[in-house]
Amino acid sequence: MEPRFLGTHWNMLALADLGATRTIAEVRESAEYWMAKSPLVGGGVGGLGQGKGHHCFTALMARALILMGYADDPRIAITMQWLARTAHPNGGWSCRFSTDGPATSRTLDAWEGLAAFVAYPRERWTSEMRAAVERTAEFYLERELHQQGERYEPWYRLHWPTHYYYDLLVGLECLTALGYGKDRRLAWARDWLLSQRRKDGRWNLDAHQLDPDSEGARWLDAHPGKRPTPLAFEATGRPSRMITLRARTVLSRLD
Repeated sequence: MEPRFLGTHWNMLALADLGATRTIAEVRESAEYWMAKSPLVGGGVGGLGQGKGHHCFTALMARALILMGYADDPRIAITMQWLARTAHPNGGWSCRFSTDGPATSRTLDAWEGLAAFVAYPRERWTSEMRAAVERTAEFYLERELHQQGERYEPWYRLHWPTHYYYDLLVGLECLTALGYGKDRRLAWARDWLLSQRRKDGRWNLDAHQLDPDSEGARWLDAHPGKRPTPLAFEATGRPSRMITLRARTVLSRLD
């Protein structure tokens, strides 16, 4: 985890997004090290402190490992079962605490579990997993991917790597990948995404994480010694290959 955004965890998440898999010897060695250092109670991965699961960390790790080619690993199956078991009874998750029982709160900001199931092969889903995903998708659709309390500006900026932060492109990626591209409740988010497109057909990278207006950034302003270094691949305020690729992929599913 540490240093935040530059340690093994964060680099592995980015490598998974970039298409690196365990067929690369260095990636395989790092993945095994990562899993050995973060065991989940019961035999899964993504445990923090005595092997306890934490939704953000556990789900992000599972998603990356699946993308890297570990979908058939028994440790991943156990982790995905944990994610389904700890989902809120009405769909969704919360990142604010670790738990071995169902979540007692939920937020749009806790997108990581849904993204892990996007990556997990459908033929491996259990009925419990399928139900958790369907309830969570409905939770997002009811809120048109952004209606939860007052307007939260970081949700309306485009970031990559996303780490454990949410924005509207993240929500669109998850819901369209799950097959909800024709749902009319995505129209507001679709129109917003189109409004961000440059005249040349590309999209900018708006901000690195931590987003300067995020709750985490405001907390760190009071604790400057703990401020992380961004894991940056592209310059902010400039056309982004990764954001453009992701946006065009989403629009292809919507169209």
